[in-house]
Amino acid sequence: MPPEKPVKPPTPAQAAKSEDNTRKRRLQELQLQRERVLSERTSSPHRRSALEAALLEIETQLSELGWGIHI
Repeated sequence: MPPEKPVKPPTPAQAAKSEDNTRKRRLQELQLQRERVLSERTSSPHRRSALEAALLEIETQLSELGWGIHI
């Protein structure tokens, strides 16, 4: 069996690209969650308040990632 090659640490550019890709994936996940919450329809006041709280949390996380609401 051949000896294993040593693993090189990522270059700063590779690390930055990986972080950017992770951020983009997280933004996309949160945007999909936001759309799902916005599409929910309910007549229950308890469910509605839970959805509003979830929406607020999602939008807070989105804003922390530098996303603005796109209408």
